[in-house]
Amino acid sequence: MTDGPLIVQSDKTLLLEVDHDQAEACRRAIAPFAELERAPEHVHTYRLTPLGLWNARAAGHDAELVVSVLLEYSRYPVPHALLIDIAETMSRYGRLQLVQDPVHGLVLHALDKAVLMEVMRSKRSAGLLGARLDDTDVIVHPSERGHLKQVLLKLGWPAEDLAGYVNGEAHAMSLDTAGISNPGKDGEPRPWDLRPYQNQAIEGFWHGGSGVIVLPCGAGKTLVGAGAMARSQTTTLILVTNTVSARQWRDELLKRTSLTDDEIGEYSGARKEVRPVTIATYQVMTTKRKGVYTHLELLDARDWGLVIYDEVHLLPAPIFRMTADLQARRRLGLTATLVREDGREDEVFSLIGPKRFDAPWKDIEAQGYIAPADCVEVRLTMPERDRMIYATAEPEDRYRLAATAPGKNHVVEQLVAKHEGEPTLVIGQYIDQLEELAAHLGADLITGSTTVPERQRLYDAFRTGQITKLVVSKVANFSIDLPEASVAIQVSGSFGSRQEEAQRLGRLLRPKVDGRTAHFYAVVARDTVDQDFAAHRQRFLAEQGYAYTIIDAEDLVAD
Repeated sequence: MTDGPLIVQSDKTLLLEVDHDQAEACRRAIAPFAELERAPEHVHTYRLTPLGLWNARAAGHDAELVVSVLLEYSRYPVPHALLIDIAETMSRYGRLQLVQDPVHGLVLHALDKAVLMEVMRSKRSAGLLGARLDDTDVIVHPSERGHLKQVLLKLGWPAEDLAGYVNGEAHAMSLDTAGISNPGKDGEPRPWDLRPYQNQAIEGFWHGGSGVIVLPCGAGKTLVGAGAMARSQTTTLILVTNTVSARQWRDELLKRTSLTDDEIGEYSGARKEVRPVTIATYQVMTTKRKGVYTHLELLDARDWGLVIYDEVHLLPAPIFRMTADLQARRRLGLTATLVREDGREDEVFSLIGPKRFDAPWKDIEAQGYIAPADCVEVRLTMPERDRMIYATAEPEDRYRLAATAPGKNHVVEQLVAKHEGEPTLVIGQYIDQLEELAAHLGADLITGSTTVPERQRLYDAFRTGQITKLVVSKVANFSIDLPEASVAIQVSGSFGSRQEEAQRLGRLLRPKVDGRTAHFYAVVARDTVDQDFAAHRQRFLAEQGYAYTIIDAEDLVAD
C-alpha cells in the first residue's frame, strides 16, 4: 500500500482524492484515458470505458503506459483482472485494418483471422463486405468505408484506417507568419508563430491522417485548422456552426494566411459561393426541402482535399450520415470538448477519426496562452411563494421556473455592479428572462432573431469597448471571438449540458492584455433541479481542474 491519491476499483471506477498533494499530477496522467463521472468536493469519480481506452490507443498511448499510471498513483493494489481487461480492450484497436490494395482497392485486413471470421458472420456486417481474398483479407466497397467502421466499433473491434486519402484538388497556400496580411496601426507587418502545442496538434493530426484536435476555447483552434490547410495544400471545405462563425473564420484566414478574398467562399443562408476554400454552416447543409437535403451537392462541388469540422461535438445527425460518404478525404475535427449530451462520441470516433491531440486547459493556462479563471456558483433561495409554485408544478415545467426565478435579476445587477466597467456577458437560455435583464441593466441583447449584421455590429462594439455589457442567448455559446470579455454571468442554460458550460467559460479565456483573471458566475436556484443540473454541467470543467466556489446570494448582497 502506498499513499497515492487514487483508488482503482474492479468495476472500472477510479476515485481521486482531490486534496491529496499528488492529485493534480494524477488528474493530468489519467485524463487521456479516463472519463470524469462525478466531481463533488473531496473525491472525484472517473470511469474507464472501451471508447476512452481506444481513443488513448489511437493517440499513441499503449496499455503499458495506462497500467503504469494506475500502479504509480493507486493507494491500494490494483485488481489484477482489471489490468488484464485494460490490456485486452486496448489490444482490440487495430486488429482489423482498412488498407489500400494495389489490385483490389479497399480491403479489410485482419491481424487476427478469428476476428475477421467473427465479423463476417455478424448480421451487422451483412452487405458491407465483398469477396474474400484469403484468410486475412476481404474486399470492401469504397462507399461502405464509413459504415463499416461504425459497425466494427459497435462489434468491439475498432478498425485502424490505413487506407489513405485522395489527394484532392491542389491549391497552394501558406501561413503568413511574417504578418504582412495583418499589419499594425503603424502599417508595419506583425510577425507571429504557431505556438508549440498548435504545431504538435497539426503534426498529430497529419501523422494520423484524420481525427479530432481537442483544445480549450481561446487556444487558437482556427490557427490549427489553417496550419492543417497549409500542410494539405489542397482545396478545403470548412463546416461551422453559424454565419457569424463563418465570417470569423474568413477574417482569420485572410489575416493569417496567403489566401485572398476571392479564394474564400461562404456557403450559408445568405450566400452560396463555392471557391477553393469554402466555409459552410451546419444549418444550410442540413436544410431539407420536400424531404431532400438540397445542398448535398456542395460535398461533391469540388475535389476537396481536406474537410474541417469546427465544434465537432455539435455535429448534427445528418452531417454524420454525410460524413460516412467522405471517408476518402482527410477530415479534421476541432473542439474544446468531446463530450456529447446525445452519447454519440462513438460516431465522432468512427467517422471523423480518433482523438489525435488533447491539451489540458490548465496546462495551456500555465503557459500563459489562456487567461486564468475564477468560477463561482451563486446560490439563491427562492421566496416561499415561488417555492410553492415550483413544488406544485409539473416536472417538465420545473427547470424553467427555477432557472428564471425573479430573484436572479437582483443577483445579476449586484454582480454587474461589482465588476462595473469590465467587459461583461450575461448569458441565458430563455428569451423573456434575457429581455427583462437587458432592460434592467440598460444593455444590448443578442438572440437568434438578431440579424447577422446587427450581431456583428454589437460584437464589434463590445470588442472595441464602446459597450461593456452584453446580454446574449445560446447563439453566443460557440465560435464567437470576444477576446476582452472578462466576466460572464450565467442565469440559465440547456439543462445539464456539460459542453455548454465549457463553451460559456471559454468565452472568457482569451488571454487579457493586462493578464487579469476572468470571472465566471453561475446563478442557481437552491434546492431545485436548477441546482442539480448545475452540478452535472460543471463535471467537464472539474475534469479540467476548475473548482467552483459556492457562495450565498445574500452574502453577495452584503458585500
